[in-house]
Amino acid sequence: VQLQASGGGMVQAGGSLRLSCAASVGTFSSYTVGWFRQKPGKEREFVGAITSSGGATLLADSVKGRSTCSRDNAKGTVFLQMNSLKPEDTATYFCARARLRMGAGMRTTDFDYWGQGTQVTVSS
Repeated sequence: VQLQASGGGMVQAGGSLRLSCAASVGTFSSYTVGWFRQKPGKEREFVGAITSSGGATLLADSVKGRSTCSRDNAKGTVFLQMNSLKPEDTATYFCARARLRMGAGMRTTDFDYWGQGTQVTVSS
């Protein structure tokens, strides 16, 4: 399974970006998919996740109210819409396939396949 994250870029504070995560195989639709981000010198942190059906999502407090997760299983793609971006959102964003059902406190070890990351830079 290969995951491809895209959609990052440079935006001003208050702007929006829509990140996409596409999978190479069709079984992607059977799994919870998560988003993480990593800032230079920091550990990778959970941003959000969405269940296989798209019926439920989980978002970190740091992005809650400003971001949404969605997916289009017909196209094998998961999205992270980020609005009202802040400079502290600057990071490399990764998508990953979960080994477990979505639940509170998801960690990197709960995910097995990872995309290569897409850079988001928010200027003040």
